Amino acid sequence: MEQRTYNQYCATARTLDLVGERWTLLLVRELLTGPKRFGDLRASLRGLGTGLLAARLKHLEREGLARKTTLPPPARTPVYALTEAGEELAPAILELARWGMKWAMGERRPAETFHPGWTVLGLRACFVPEAAAGLRAVYEFRVGDEVFHARVDDGTIEALHGPAQHPDATITIDEDAFVALTGQGGTFAEAIATGAASVSGDAEALNRLKGLFRLPPARPRTSF
Repeated sequence: MEQRTYNQYCATARTLDLVGERWTLLLVRELLTGPKRFGDLRASLRGLGTGLLAARLKHLEREGLARKTTLPPPARTPVYALTEAGEELAPAILELARWGMKWAMGERRPAETFHPGWTVLGLRACFVPEAAAGLRAVYEFRVGDEVFHARVDDGTIEALHGPAQHPDATITIDEDAFVALTGQGGTFAEAIATGAASVSGDAEALNRLKGLFRLPPARPRTSF
């Protein structure tokens, strides 16, 4: 398949030549949270056929944005991972996510799928560094059947799939309540206060949680 191009000597156009095709940025989004098997990507991107997924991955490999590798023992599983160039798309994708939370989200449409694992990147997009000054804590989140955790270290955050070894605090919320929370621009603190989420762990870590993540207030794109 011939790669389409804008034929413009412009950094924005050249970037869109590389990642502007449908599904490509979503593949990068998936790989920003760590290496993934082909099956993992297919499960997270429902609606993307096997053939097109393979083609998009080959494109990312060919353009130096992703590479095939193998997880270390005992897994030894073939996976796809981002290269340095691919990893540096993170700020752009996080800014797109923040823009979308403000201007594009709204209520969930009936045909839209949701994968709790997408929240790993969402935690990074909603993180408020100034609220984490001086804080060192590990938070484990359980959204439906998905478990992930965030390591906060004095204004920085590392969010990863899977359980934490020694979480300071654990937050549990079911998938429907979480979708409602994000669609309405709420916070974990509000979900805890209303009983939609339950918590356990260190009191100070839980107290600091209320300011760590903030969704921008939703705005209409048109006014009348």
